[in-house]
Amino acid sequence: MAAPQGQSGEEREKSKRIGALAGLAPFILPYKWLVVLAGMALVLTATVSLILPLAVRRVVDGFETENAQLLDSYFSAALAIAGLLALGTGLRYYLVTRLGERVVADIRKAVFDRMIGMSPAFYEKVMTGEVLSRITTDTTLILSVIGSSVSVALRNVLIFLGGLVLMLLTSAKLTGMVLLLVPAVIVPIIVLGRRLRALSRENQDWIAASSGSASEALLSVQTVQAFTHEAQSRASFADVTERAFVSARKRIGTRAVMTIIVIFLVFSGVVGVLWIGARDVRADVMSVGELVQFVIYSVMVAGAVGALSEIWGELQRAAGATERLVDLLHAEDSVKDPAQPRTLPEPVKGAIGFEGVTFHYPTRPSQSALSGINLDVKPGETIALVGPSGAGKSTIIQLLLRFYDPQQGRVTLDGISLCDVTRAEFRHHVALVPQDPVIFADTARENIRFGRPDASDAEVEAAARAAAAHDFLARLPDGYDSYVGERGLMLSGGQKQRIAIARAILRDAPVLLLDEATSALDAESERAVQHAVDEMSADRTTIIVAHRLATVKKADRIVVFEEGRIVAEGTHDALVAEGGLYARLARLQFTEGVEDAA
Repeated sequence: MAAPQGQSGEEREKSKRIGALAGLAPFILPYKWLVVLAGMALVLTATVSLILPLAVRRVVDGFETENAQLLDSYFSAALAIAGLLALGTGLRYYLVTRLGERVVADIRKAVFDRMIGMSPAFYEKVMTGEVLSRITTDTTLILSVIGSSVSVALRNVLIFLGGLVLMLLTSAKLTGMVLLLVPAVIVPIIVLGRRLRALSRENQDWIAASSGSASEALLSVQTVQAFTHEAQSRASFADVTERAFVSARKRIGTRAVMTIIVIFLVFSGVVGVLWIGARDVRADVMSVGELVQFVIYSVMVAGAVGALSEIWGELQRAAGATERLVDLLHAEDSVKDPAQPRTLPEPVKGAIGFEGVTFHYPTRPSQSALSGINLDVKPGETIALVGPSGAGKSTIIQLLLRFYDPQQGRVTLDGISLCDVTRAEFRHHVALVPQDPVIFADTARENIRFGRPDASDAEVEAAARAAAAHDFLARLPDGYDSYVGERGLMLSGGQKQRIAIARAILRDAPVLLLDEATSALDAESERAVQHAVDEMSADRTTIIVAHRLATVKKADRIVVFEEGRIVAEGTHDALVAEGGLYARLARLQFTEGVEDAA
């Protein structure tokens, strides 16, 4: 099993920098007032915590006084301090947790906003499951840090520093002994912390790989089951998950060792200091209350050090998570909108041009998908792209939607290069029926309305009728409002395709792209849909990609592709008379059709 993505030595070294958390600053700054209020509550609770031992000292020493009223006042003061501590702690929890939830929600939205706009070239290198893992698992780590760890860490830092000062004021001798232990505590934190950082990053990478493996298998569950590949899928997922566990076990072991060392050293020092302090009390060098006060401060300081050692590990994990999320936010896309975009003339006529276009897919740089393509499509013209599989027909659709940019030449709409217009603007004028229709986990009505979100119910139903989808939709349990399942699991292939065609009809765009739009239909439905397509394409520019030549005989022009080049173009009759590739394909298909009918 290959290592998960993002585990290069350079990234490992990068993950050792806790400063990566600075990447969260742009998301925190808009909520400065929450940060300030949370900081005030934090300082309040830390201050009250440091005052509490002073009150305890008064109470302990008050046992020796005969003034009952004074003793009562000591107890009342201690109770008031405890109440103030509880109030401040609750306020701090509310403000910090709210800040954490708000920031993480903003991060998730920012990452999703970025990822939903990335071109298909990006997803050739990054698994969708890995991106989902970043949005869920990594942001959960950040939530833990912002909503808890950072405030707890700052509070413990204040308690550590304030406690040391008050320990020094209580007993300089005992404080000096405690400080001798500090180097012994810090050294294992630094040494083991370096290993912990690298292990934390590795663990998160394996978790992302596990999520990617599960996502890939579950999204293709029918194919997995059809080929009885369940055992192999289970084994693959188990392998990646087990590696994530092994990585986590190493991280947990390292953190456990660090915690054991730190806590043992700290509390051994406390016991030693308590022993010496007890001797000082017997010698009347200090009072019992002062010793209790010092011990409490020692415990608070020791607890702060122990907590900081644990929180340090969490901060390191969050630093790695922040790093990966920032990487996604700053990911370079090969397809970008222009800095100063042009606008398309209104109304858009739908004239399409390919001028000397040569294109290689990023993952196959040595193989041309298109080579020197020159093609002009007039407004309102219907052209069909035919040819063997892999000839470059669907690549034309990919470039027209600007999912990719050609390495040479340009693609134009109404004479303007697509690279000079924002993708959102020109795609608004294009309707697509893909070869593999995408159906969302929603109702049939909303799946059709996806083509034009502001369409009325009547317009949705009209589009469905035009796509020969109304009859089967009306027979569903809840009609158009029936839930169709994830990826349209409750629909047949032909039904999915008719919904996709209805969606394109509803969009009512001047350019219509049909990529094998009728490939999953039965003969009767295909005739009905073909009639709808003929009507729909009558007043708009239509490009049809098809293997079945019977569906494109009526096209104004047929363009024949072979090995990424245009080898012929003309009407059906002219191409058949001309001979060549198209005539051979037509002879094969129509002869087979006659034989099948016989």
